[in-house]
Formats: sequence, structure tokens, C-alpha cells
Amino acid sequence: MDAPSYTPEDAPVPEGEIVIERASTPLDIGPKFNRTVADVVKFLMENGEMVTATQSLSDDMIELFVAEIGAEVRLVDPGEEQELELLKKLDVPAEDEEVDETGWAHRPAVITVMGHVDHGKTKLLDQIRNANVIDGEAGGITQHIGAYQTERNGHVLTFLDTPGHEAFTAMRARGAEATDIVVLVVAADDGIMPQTIEALNHARAAEVPIVVAVNKIDRENADPQRVLAQLAERDLVPESWGGDTIVNEISALQNIGIDELLESLVLVAELEDLRASPEGRAQGTVLEAHLDIGRGPVATVLVQHGTLQVGDPMVAGPAWGRVRALINDKGEQVKEAGPSVPVQVLGLSDVANAGDSFVVAPDEKTARDVADTREHYTRVASLGRDASATAGGARLEDIFSQIQAGEAATLNLIVKADVNGSLEAVTESLKKLEREEVKLSFVHRGVGGITENDVQLAATSNATILGFNVRPDRKARELAETEHVEIRNYEIIYKLLEDIESAMLGMLAPEYEEVVTGDAEVREIFRVPKIGAIAGCYVLNGQITRGSKVRFLREGVIIWKGEINSLRRFKEDVREVAAGYECGIGLSDFQDLKSGDIIETFDEREIART
Repeated sequence: MDAPSYTPEDAPVPEGEIVIERASTPLDIGPKFNRTVADVVKFLMENGEMVTATQSLSDDMIELFVAEIGAEVRLVDPGEEQELELLKKLDVPAEDEEVDETGWAHRPAVITVMGHVDHGKTKLLDQIRNANVIDGEAGGITQHIGAYQTERNGHVLTFLDTPGHEAFTAMRARGAEATDIVVLVVAADDGIMPQTIEALNHARAAEVPIVVAVNKIDRENADPQRVLAQLAERDLVPESWGGDTIVNEISALQNIGIDELLESLVLVAELEDLRASPEGRAQGTVLEAHLDIGRGPVATVLVQHGTLQVGDPMVAGPAWGRVRALINDKGEQVKEAGPSVPVQVLGLSDVANAGDSFVVAPDEKTARDVADTREHYTRVASLGRDASATAGGARLEDIFSQIQAGEAATLNLIVKADVNGSLEAVTESLKKLEREEVKLSFVHRGVGGITENDVQLAATSNATILGFNVRPDRKARELAETEHVEIRNYEIIYKLLEDIESAMLGMLAPEYEEVVTGDAEVREIFRVPKIGAIAGCYVLNGQITRGSKVRFLREGVIIWKGEINSLRRFKEDVREVAAGYECGIGLSDFQDLKSGDIIETFDEREIART
């Protein structure tokens, strides 16, 4: 029996909250609202959205339709509802489920070091673990999250190093979520800076204790008291001022006050009474992930509960695998890792996403099933975003025509980076560059080198490829030349952002300069009935072209601007006349011609915006 066909007038909208997945098609959402596919498509078309029955819809399109029919809707990411079922499969307790913590053992504190760029975070960690990781980093900026352990008076402390450049805000936020204590590094000579406040906000959002390290006290212009005053203004009142914020004055360069800082951290860790169960299947967070040519996908994880062992089947976001090897912060292979221990994991099927949670599955089949389901829904979500975002997009060189036509231009980008942390940071930073007139659309984002597939995708979607710490292989380079795909490679995030920003500035409102293309001297004036004055000229330089814009100069002064209406040599109309030849020039609406006047032609050429 055929289903009844409703019309918008007589179809009742279902009561209560309707769950709709993002990137759904009219085919998906129509029946949920007792509407036909045609109803959805017709309404969106009437509102300027040209869609088909099987096209993924943006959030805005869905909300527009929902508002029209008066339904109550909750938009969820594809797979969000299924994810709850997957977690049950993995025996992961729900967030609101109470967990019995009886018999849990003490665990090391996880400490995140945060602060403004160049305030000495990396040097501080360097002193703590006596290994130099500063040399050789492009631009002197820590590009990736590292995790290290150190021991102090019998207490183990785990340190996470979060990069200081503002581009890595998302990474800092993730570091704070996986942390027990935040060390806020403030330079004694600089004081509190924008990124210091940003880091402080992350720490407060994570609701963790904050220990302040006032660094660079060995400098001549150091003023620790000013820093204390700035801290107090932001409700971090130092203990020495009667507050409860622990402040240590240090010099990471001179190794001054480092011992006292570590003792402060041990004290705070003891007060926090941090515990976890080393028993059972491991769970934790992916801190970083990248593709290693020799070893395959590598994930740096922080174990938060249970013990991760070699041979365990694990799932991390959409990646899964059996743990082939575990490598600790000293580069040694280990058999297992307990709570608060950071390790690199080898053996995953794919590059995990930084910030994903990982869990050891009951068996390999469950791990594979969960990862495959997640991967499917991640791809569906990505396709939906890309379908709506890339419509009408253009490359850098094509963008001006859209702007000049009064349209909102979209710049399509493919972003490839060495690790997920960098990828996320670059993406978030680029999003901040968007303007009202120019939107950015990420056609594809991925970890690893630039491949032929990336170039092919760029060619079909009119995209520019941005590579961060990665390079195209020879075949990709050759294909890019053939397909005229632009690839831009960067090692320092500042440069990448500067280039794209200047490109976008150029796109917003092109400026023009006038370039002289030719000039001719008026030697005789002819009067032609119904046409008016014609200037008999001799071309001195360049060339005179019919239709050119002109300036009429008399003794160097501009007395008129317009266009060349007619151009003749002898009695024939010509398109252009080169230097050294005579010609007759008719001007659009200027008759006041005198012998000796100069007719100067020019073009308007675009110049870069600054």
C-alpha cells in the first residue's frame, strides 16, 4: 500500500524534539517532518538554495526549513547517537555514570606548562628533564605537544608541553583537559601578555590548580613585583600577598628556582590526592598523532585509567589496531604503561585525531567494528560540510571576478600537515582570517605528504594546497604543473598565515595604478561634419589603442580624461598604431584641440594591497 502523500497545509508536524543528523539530505529529513522530498527542495529553492533530493544540507538550510514548519529539532553530528551504543560495546561508562573508586592507587600528577610565546616554557622543561629540544625547531617555536616524566623526592611528575604561539589555542585547550595542574609561565620583564590570559582562561575552564612560574628574573629589566600585581588583578593573589596562588620566581636559563618549583608541584599534587585504577583495560587521551614513513601511524597517548600493554586491541577515534610497540618519553620500548604515563603507540590502522579518547577493546573484532563505524560517520559529516561549503568556491586567481560581481567569494583550500596538532592549529588560525566578503572552505584536511590524490582533488574543486611541514612527492609536483594547481609549502605558521592574509587583503578590494601605454603629439586638427574635431597625431612612445583610456595634457597639465572613440591611419580604421607612425584620433567628447597637445593613453593595473 502506498504511503499517503501530504501537502504542507494538511501534514501535522510531529510533536516533541526530533533528532536530525547534520549533513542530512531532503530525502532523509522530509519523512521525519511528515513532508515530501519535493516540499523540502521546493521551499529551499524559493529561498535561494538550489538543492537536489540527495544533496547534503548545511545546518543553516535545515534550520531555515525547520523554522518554517515550526518543528522542534536537535541537530547532532552524524554518528553521535550511534557513538553512545559503541561506548556500551567497549564497556566505557557514560559521563554521568557513577564509578566506584574504592581501592584506587595514587598516580603521578599530569602538569601542563602554559604561557605566552618566548616566555621560556620550553627552556623550563629542558631544565626539568635535562634534554635540549629547542635547537632545530623552525622559528624557535615548539610545533607539537610533547610529554615527559621526571622524578622528585620519590614523586613522579608528568609534564605536557603545549606550544606557545596563539595559533595552537586548540592544542592548549586539549592539554588543559588532560591535566591536573597548570604551570603558568610569565616572563618577569614582559609581564602578562595576551596568550598568558588565554592560557589562564583554559586553566580556569579545566578547573585545575594554577602554579605561577615568574621566569627570566636574571634579566636586568626584570620586575617580578609588577607581575605579582598583574596576577592579583586577575584574581591570582600570590601567597606572599596573603592569597592562595603559589608563585615561584625562576630563571630557566640560569637554572635558578627550578628545585623550588618542583617542590611546589609535588606539594600541590599531594593535596589533590590524585588516584586512578591501574587494573583493567586502559583508557586515555591521544595527545598527538602523525604518520611515520618507517613505522606507520604513531600516536602519543596519555593513559588515564587501567594499564596499556603490548598486544592490546585498542581503538582511538576512527583508528584501531593491536598495540605493536610502546615507546616511553626516553625513547625506550616498554611492555606496559599505567595511569598518567605518556607513551607512543605503534600498530594503529590510521592516524588518530589529537584529542580523541582511546580505549582498549574487549577483542580485535570489536575494535575494528567501532573504528569502522566511527570512520563512516566522520566521512559522512565531512562530505556534508564540504558539499555545502565548496559550492561556488574558487582558487586565489579566480576569486576577483566573484568579488567584482558583488558575490561573496569562497577560497577553497586543501591543508596537509605533518601531525594532527599542527593540522588543527593551522585550520583554526585560518578560520580567524575569514572576512565578510571572502570565506574559506576546507575541501580536505589530512596528515602526511602532499599526494597525487590531493592534487587531483584540488584540480576538480578549484582549491589551493597548503602544506605545513610536508612536501609534495615528485608525481604530485608533476601533476600540479600539468593541472595548474598551486601548492604552497611552509615550515613556520606565522609565514603561512601572513601569506594567506595578504592574499585575502588583495582579494577584498583590489587597488589599481595607472600604467602609461603610449603618447602621441597633436600636430593638426581636422573638422569633420557630424563627427567634430579629429586630432592628426604622431605617436611618440608605446602604442595608441582604440578604446584606451586617455589623459589630454597641455603643457604637462591634465585638462581632460576620457576614451579614444576612433583611430585611423590614412582613411582606414585600425585597432592600434605603434610609435613612429601618424594617425587620426577622435576623442569621445572633447573638442578643444590645439597643436602641441599630448594625448597619453593608460591602463589600470592591479597592485597588491598592504
